[in-house]
Amino acid sequence: MNPEDMTLDEQVEYLARGSVDLITREDLAERLKEAGESGGKLKVKVGFDPTAPDLHLGHTVIIRKMKHFQDLGHDVVFLIGDFTGMIGDPSGRSKLRPPMTREELDANAETYKEQVFKILDAEKTIVDFNSRWLGELGAEGFIRLASCYTVARMLERDDFENRLKNNIPISLHEILYPLAQAYDSVALECDVEMGGTDQKFNLLVGRDIMREYQLKPQIVLTTPLLEGLDGVEKMSKSYGNYVGINEPANDMFGKLMSISDELMWRYYELLTDVPLDEIAGKRMEAQMGAVNPMEVKMELARLIVADFHSSSAAKRSEEAFRSAFSKREVPDDIPEVKIPPGEPAWLLQILTDNNIIASKGEGRRLVRQGAVSLNGEKISDEELRIQPSASEELVVKVGKRRWLKIIPS
Repeated sequence: MNPEDMTLDEQVEYLARGSVDLITREDLAERLKEAGESGGKLKVKVGFDPTAPDLHLGHTVIIRKMKHFQDLGHDVVFLIGDFTGMIGDPSGRSKLRPPMTREELDANAETYKEQVFKILDAEKTIVDFNSRWLGELGAEGFIRLASCYTVARMLERDDFENRLKNNIPISLHEILYPLAQAYDSVALECDVEMGGTDQKFNLLVGRDIMREYQLKPQIVLTTPLLEGLDGVEKMSKSYGNYVGINEPANDMFGKLMSISDELMWRYYELLTDVPLDEIAGKRMEAQMGAVNPMEVKMELARLIVADFHSSSAAKRSEEAFRSAFSKREVPDDIPEVKIPPGEPAWLLQILTDNNIIASKGEGRRLVRQGAVSLNGEKISDEELRIQPSASEELVVKVGKRRWLKIIPS
């Protein structure tokens, strides 16, 4: 469905897809309704501290959600935290994050701007830097900002509470981080702020601080932290379980094919726009054996690679993977048959003559069941004729354990 043709309820569902927290759904519906009636736009902000040079698929979960707001015509602010990056976000941290230099942050920020436009519309995206207002806030402004929140409430956050219990130091500048992030929302007068679930505390502080500045509190939307290729830890370069969005297409495709069948469905939901009912249908078919999970996973890999490269690059990556997979999978001692030059031969006849199948009737049934493949590609044509070229070997697989290599004579 075209996002512009969606009803109000459909818009809310479209934006809520894949989210964990939406505070509140009713407020989002109300602001969408007001914007629709007035011809206005919501201002949606997501902040990224440029603490590393590369983005990975885990980051794109929230970037895709930004794109969904863009699809509906709203203003999206890609906020680079060049000021807050010097503080270091304590979210999810069990120890002090080392501060970064201005030079490191600026260099990383440039790479971020290049990478996000693989998903976001560059002409519709507002790129801003929070040093623009936080750098000018000054001592007086920070004192006023700090007076809006209590130490007791700040120490309620799990990260700080755990560090206190374990006698791990908390620096004063870390306590300032959620306040600085909250002031971003004040400066931009945001309608919506989004982030991962680890950002929920910071986003809620933003709602509180906006009230202190007599602004309507922002709506908070959080998205889950995407598990990495191992299916256990969140995707991270430090864990080595990531897929970088700047990686070559073949590398990206191969990594995606390494995930578990179970994790595949989560990637479908969070990294594609395939309708949820369609994903559920694919999952049921795979569970019932009506479709090979590997084929469904290849479709996922094609979709994701196409997003960051192109459809043609995704197709080439799939072909390269199938070829490599076929070579890895083929046993060393399979029977061979030579086909002389001339008219193409009927594949089922070859399989029958070489005792790979009992009869052509069995062969037809196996083809209909998707149990016959040629060089890694399932065949659906019961009448398929083949003729290997002088430089080509054809490998036929029937079921799980029956093989035949067809070579030119």
